[in-house]
Amino acid sequence: MTSNKTEYFNELRKAHVAQGPANLTTAVIAKASGATMTDVDGKTFIDFAGGIGVNNVGHAHPKVVKAIKDQADRFIHTCFHVGMYDSYIELAKKLNDLVPGDFAKKTMFANSGAEAVENAVKVARYATKRPAVIAFENGFHGRTLMTMSLTSKIKPYKYGFGPFAPEVYRLPYAYCYRCPMGCTYPSCNIACIEMIESFFITHVDPESCAAIIAEPIQGEGGFVTPPPEYFPKLAAIAKKYGILLIMDEVQSGAGRTGKFLATEHWGIEPDIVTQAKSLAGGMPLSAVTGRSELMDAPHPGGLGGTYSGNPLSCQAALAVLEILFEDNLLERSRQLGDILQKRFAELADRHEIIGEVRGKGPMLALELVNDRDTKEPATDAAKKLTQICYDKGLVILSCGNFGNVIRTLMPFVITDEELDKGLSILEDGFSSLEK
Repeated sequence: MTSNKTEYFNELRKAHVAQGPANLTTAVIAKASGATMTDVDGKTFIDFAGGIGVNNVGHAHPKVVKAIKDQADRFIHTCFHVGMYDSYIELAKKLNDLVPGDFAKKTMFANSGAEAVENAVKVARYATKRPAVIAFENGFHGRTLMTMSLTSKIKPYKYGFGPFAPEVYRLPYAYCYRCPMGCTYPSCNIACIEMIESFFITHVDPESCAAIIAEPIQGEGGFVTPPPEYFPKLAAIAKKYGILLIMDEVQSGAGRTGKFLATEHWGIEPDIVTQAKSLAGGMPLSAVTGRSELMDAPHPGGLGGTYSGNPLSCQAALAVLEILFEDNLLERSRQLGDILQKRFAELADRHEIIGEVRGKGPMLALELVNDRDTKEPATDAAKKLTQICYDKGLVILSCGNFGNVIRTLMPFVITDEELDKGLSILEDGFSSLEK
């Protein structure tokens, strides 16, 4: 083995691992704790990526680690369908209480965000006896057949993988910075909602629609954040036609926006909510929570899976909820949001390349443009910026249709010193772009 272990493992990866699973950095991690990661050569990184939104409570949080170890000492797997266990049931009860809605709710568990979305669609179709599902431009819901079909962006997610699932229809989203309808908020009167009635004439009959699925803040699509009126209007239209509203909280949940679920910012009560990513502190777990009558519609055996709701993952999720609510990490999330909003506003004042700052809480994005008037995406600059930051010890990710949006997904346990250092690296990176 060479003295540079990172180089060695990268060469080994090229030789033995399929190229399809992309690598956003060349880092090979040996240890991670809190908001930092250390690679096999001993270089430490401040983590603003959070495992792509998975580590809200931090890497290897002691309570999560203990919960996993304690459960592993009891048993690792029985399959919930064969032998039930308390953690699955207790976690379902807690999520039923936490998800918005003044009505009885029930929950089922799966392994990933994509599986949660798949099951939400299955439930919606079964309960309504309708086939169609409406999704949105810029939306991302996963890489399985149905979730690829729901996902908007072609490359890299859909290219070459068709044909896709039928009866999926796509609406423009409230991307106010780049309005798909050429309007300006707030004088637009939320035109992207008003046009749905005509959409029902020319694209799909509302009586054929089982569900509308939306991310409250679009993740891979660029942290696109709709205005306050958007979701109440969308929910009203869905209710008018008996269409179920599914909110995909896979990336925006578990406190990412300063509230447990981002949906809470809009004051609506979805019929079904999907969660995953940070829900179990790094363990594979997803949840589908919905109205009891909907969740009970499919026959026994129609939902589930061998590993779904694994006991280690359920115990980890129970620990995450304790950390968020009893250890006041949700309050820390809100504090982070305030700090980031202030720093990013100052950054935008100094650097013309930042066209917009958007998001809620610490789920924030900087959209980079070559010209603020034309809004030409600064894709190359975003790519260069992430590399500059990486070289200086900060891992940060880009996203968006043009790859020109810088997003923040740092763990809430990040210290003030780590946060300031990470933001200083980012600020220096913007200065470097202008040289």
